[in-house]
Amino acid sequence: MNCFCRLFNSAETSFLTLSDEVSFVMSYHLIQRVVLVQQGRLYRARGYHVTIWCNVSGYQGPSEQNFEWSIYLPSAMEQEVHIISTTDPSFSYSSYAQRVRGGEIYVEKVQGDAAMLHIKELQDKDAGEYECHTPTTDEKYFGSYSAKMNLSVIPDTLLATMMPQNLTKVEGDPLELTCEVSKSTAQHTHLSVAWYNLQGAGEGQAEMILSLSKDFVLTPGSSYMQRFLSDVRLDKVGDTTYKLSIGRVQPSDQGQLYCEAVEWIQDPDGTWKDITRKQTEKTLLTVSSQGKMPTAHPSLAEGELLQVYCSVKANNSQNRWFQVVWLFKEAEIARIDPQGVVTLKKEYEERAALGQLQVVKQSSEMYIFKVYHVGVKDKGMYNCTVSEMKSTSTGFSPIQFKTTSGIDVNVKPIVSVISSKRQIMEGDTLILHCEVSGATNPLSVNWWHQRKSGDQWEDIIKMEQDGMLRPGPSYRECSANRDLRLEKVNSTTFTLVIYATSVTKDGGSYKCEVTEWSMNRSWKQAQETSVRASLLTGLNMSAMLISRTVNIQFTQDFELFCKVPASSVITDVPVSITWQFQPSTRPNDYQQLVKIMPNGTIDWGAAQPHFQRKTRITRSAFSSQLLIHSATEQDAGQYRCEVEVWRRSSQPARHSAVAVAAAVNTLKEKSKLRVDTEDRSLEISGSANTEIKCRVISLTQRDSRLAVTWYFLPPSPADAAPLQIVGTNYSNILEYGAKFSSPIQKSKFHSDRISSDLFWLRILSVNHGDRGRYYCVVEEWLWTADSGWYKLGKKESGKTMLEFKLSGKYLHVDKTNRNVTATENEDVTLSCLLQGPSQPASLFSAIWFRGLEHSRMKTLAKVHTDGRVEYAEAGMEGRLDLRHPSFNLTLQHVEPSDTGLYYCQVQEWQQNSSGAQAERASELSGYVRLTVQLPESTIYSRVCSSPSLLHFILIYPLILFLSFIAVFLCLYVKIKQTHKKSICQRKEQELWVDLKGAGDVEPMDSLASLMGNQI
Repeated sequence: MNCFCRLFNSAETSFLTLSDEVSFVMSYHLIQRVVLVQQGRLYRARGYHVTIWCNVSGYQGPSEQNFEWSIYLPSAMEQEVHIISTTDPSFSYSSYAQRVRGGEIYVEKVQGDAAMLHIKELQDKDAGEYECHTPTTDEKYFGSYSAKMNLSVIPDTLLATMMPQNLTKVEGDPLELTCEVSKSTAQHTHLSVAWYNLQGAGEGQAEMILSLSKDFVLTPGSSYMQRFLSDVRLDKVGDTTYKLSIGRVQPSDQGQLYCEAVEWIQDPDGTWKDITRKQTEKTLLTVSSQGKMPTAHPSLAEGELLQVYCSVKANNSQNRWFQVVWLFKEAEIARIDPQGVVTLKKEYEERAALGQLQVVKQSSEMYIFKVYHVGVKDKGMYNCTVSEMKSTSTGFSPIQFKTTSGIDVNVKPIVSVISSKRQIMEGDTLILHCEVSGATNPLSVNWWHQRKSGDQWEDIIKMEQDGMLRPGPSYRECSANRDLRLEKVNSTTFTLVIYATSVTKDGGSYKCEVTEWSMNRSWKQAQETSVRASLLTGLNMSAMLISRTVNIQFTQDFELFCKVPASSVITDVPVSITWQFQPSTRPNDYQQLVKIMPNGTIDWGAAQPHFQRKTRITRSAFSSQLLIHSATEQDAGQYRCEVEVWRRSSQPARHSAVAVAAAVNTLKEKSKLRVDTEDRSLEISGSANTEIKCRVISLTQRDSRLAVTWYFLPPSPADAAPLQIVGTNYSNILEYGAKFSSPIQKSKFHSDRISSDLFWLRILSVNHGDRGRYYCVVEEWLWTADSGWYKLGKKESGKTMLEFKLSGKYLHVDKTNRNVTATENEDVTLSCLLQGPSQPASLFSAIWFRGLEHSRMKTLAKVHTDGRVEYAEAGMEGRLDLRHPSFNLTLQHVEPSDTGLYYCQVQEWQQNSSGAQAERASELSGYVRLTVQLPESTIYSRVCSSPSLLHFILIYPLILFLSFIAVFLCLYVKIKQTHKKSICQRKEQELWVDLKGAGDVEPMDSLASLMGNQI
C-alpha cells in the first residue's frame, strides 16, 4: 500500500512517500503540528484592503481547523489584544468588536486548514505584531500552535492627475494625452501605469489601451494588439510624466479615457503586491468621420473579425432621428431603425443567434456591423445608407438619405509556416507549424528540407489526406526512432517536430506544401522558412513566477499571468508552462488544467474538461497568460502555474519553479434588471381594443434574453390570487394560463414585443368581464458556457387598472336583480330584456357572464348581430342554448356547481358612413342569482340513494325467501321417503304372516323368493 502525507505551504508543497502500513504508523507520530503565517514584515498603505494568510499542517483530528487572530501593539508588546475568531463571536476586544460586526474585519476560510485575515480599510492603529493561533484538535500537544508576523502601515503618497477635457477628433487625427504620476514612499516601490477607455454611458467595464508594468514591460489591450507600436504608444517623459500617443484615432477609440497608476512593493517572500491605486479624471473623446464609412480590414483571412462602420456627421445628431441600412452586394442585410430596433436578413439573423454577428449603435454618430468569424461567403462590396427620419402620428417617414461609396472586402485562404525559433541550439527541439486558412476540404501536407542554398530539396515527411504518414528516404530511421513527428493539431494546423537536432543536419530552410483535394476545386500552396542551428555551450538559468489574487463577478472574464525572467544566456532554451487548478470543493488536490509544451503543443488535462471550451492560452518566450471566459461556480478555487526549463526534448533541465497559488472566488452577478413600476388606469367603452404596456428600463447585459408573463387580478376580493394570462419564455415560446386557454380567450389576448424594451398585452373587443388589474413579470436570462441559460433576475411591473365604461344613452336593458331557484337536472332559462323602443337600423349583440359575487366575470357565450353564437369553452354548446334576437340563455340539466351570478351585456350597432358596423351603445343588465338545489327527499329517493338500504329491502328478503323454499323442498323429499319406507315395512310384515301360516316353506327362503320375484 502506497500512502501520501501532505505538508501544506503556500509557497511550496512537499510529499512524504511511505512504503507500507507499518512505516505509515511510525511516521505518523513523527509529524509535528506546524502553523505558518505570511512572512513579514509587510508594508501596506493606509485606507486599502490587506490580507494575511495562515495555515496549519501535521495536525490530528478533523480536517476543518479553527483560527484566532490577535495583535500586539507597539505601545504594549506584551499585551495580547484579541481581534477575531472563527468559532467564538465574543472573542473580539471592544476596540475591534464594532469593526468585526460590521464586516470590515473578517476571516476567509480558503480551505479546512488554511485561512486569510481580511481588513478592508487599513488604519494607522492596525500596525503591530499579528499572531495566528489554531486551537488544538490533537490528542496531545506536539509542535507549534501559533505563528507571528509584523505589519507596518505607511501613508498613501501616490498621486495621479490629468486635466479633464472634451475632445472632438476626425478619424485619422493624432491624439496625445499626458498623465502625471508621483509618489514619496520611504520604502522601495515600483510604479505601473495604464490607460483605459470607458465606452458608452460608463456603466460597463473599461477596456485597457496600453500599460507599462512595474517591470517596464509594455502590454497592449486585446483590441489594440495590432496597432501596438505602429499607431499606439506609451512613453515616459521625465520623472513623472507618462504620455499616451495614438497616431490615427479610429471610431473605436471614442469614449472616456483615463489613466490609472498602481504602486507595488516586494514582500519578504519575493512576491510583488499592489498597495495603492489611483485613477485620474476622464477625458471625453469623440471621433467622427464626416459621414463616410471607414475602410477597415479591406483584406481579411478567413476566421478574422470584420467590422463595417457607418458614421453620421450632422449637427445636433443626438436630437435627430436616423435609420441606418447596411448593403452587401447591393442587397439589404441589416438595419437599425430610429428607435434602435435591429432587423436582419434571415441568414444573418441565424448567425446573430449563434453569436457570430452583431449590429450595434455605438453612439448617436457611429453604427457598426460586426462579423466575428468572417468566411469566404462574406467576400464582396459593403456600403450603407443613412436616412434622416421625422416622427409622425403613424410612425416615421424619411426626410433625406445618403449612400456611402462602400468598401470591397477580400477574404482568402492563407498558408503560413511558423517556426518556434529562428535559431536553435544543438540538441534542442525544432518545431515548425504549417497553418492553413480557408480550407474546407481534405488536406495533404508535405514538408521539405534544404540544408544549403542551391542544394536539392529533401523530402522529410508527408501526411496524406487520410492521415497516413510517409517519411522521406533520409528520414525513415529518424521517424522509426521517434525523433521525427508530424501531427495534425487541428483542422488547419500541422506541426512538424524534430527532436535532438544536429548542427550539421538540421539547419537550413524548411518548406511546407499544402494541397487541398476536392471534386471541383484543388489548390496547392507552399511557404518557406529558415532555421540556424548552433552548438550548446552551457546552461545557466533561474525561474521566478508571479501570481495574482482576484475576486470576480459571475459570468465575468478573468486573467492570470505567469512570468519567467531569464538572462540573455538562456533566451533560446525551451520552456514549458503547466497551469494547475484546485477546486474549492476539493482541497489539496491540484489537477492539470493545461500544459504548453516547449514545441508549442497544448495538452489539456482530463480532470476539468469544461475549461477547454472557455479558456484562451497565450504565451511568449518566458510568460503565459490564462484567460477564462464567463466565470461560474465551477471555476472557484486555487490556480497555480509550474514552469520547466528544458535542455532537450526528452530531458527536462533540473531548474523549475512553481507559482504561488492564486485564489479565485466567483461571485454571482447582481441583476440590473429594472421595469416601469408606475400604476396606471384605463377606461374603455364599447368593444374597443386596448393595449397594456410593460417597459424594461435597464438590463444587466445587452445580450440578455427576456421572458415576459402577463397576469390578471380580479377587482375583488382584495386577496384574490393572480391569474396567468399569457407568457413567452426566453426562447419566445408562447404559453397561455389555464384560465385563458380557451379559443375565445386566445383570440382575445395577445402578447407582442414592440421593441427591445417595450412589450404590449393587446386585448381585443374589451367587455365588462375584462375589468381588473393587469401587470407583467419580466425575467432576465443569461448564457454561460457551463450551465447554459440561467435566470439572473425577476421584476414585477406596476399595475394597470382597466375599467369598462358602459354607454346606455340610447340603450335600455332591464337592471332588475332577480333570484332563481332550480332543482338539479332541470332546464333553466335566464332572460335578458330590452326596454323601450330601438332604432329601426339598429342591430344587437349580447354577451353572457357568470361569476361569484364580487369576483371576476367569466365569459360564457356571445351571440353576434347575425345570430352566430360563440362559446368560451369547447363543449359548452351541449349545455347552453343562446338564441337571437331574444338573448335569453338556457342552461340545460343544471347542476349545483352552476350556482352563481349571471349578467347579460347588450351592445347596439349601427352602420356608419363607410358601411361598417359601429357600436352605438352598451348596457349591462341586472344580475340573476341562480341557486341549484338537490331534489326533495322522499322514502323512494332515500331507498334508491342508499345502496345499503336498497340491499336490505330488496336483496336480503329475496335471499331469505329462496332459503325458505330450499328448506321446504328438502323437508318434503325427506317426508316422502319416510312414508314410502313405512309402507314397504308394513307389506313385509303382512307377507311374513301369510308365509308363516302356510307352514311348508321356510320363512327366510319364502321371503327371499318373494322379494326376488318382485325385483
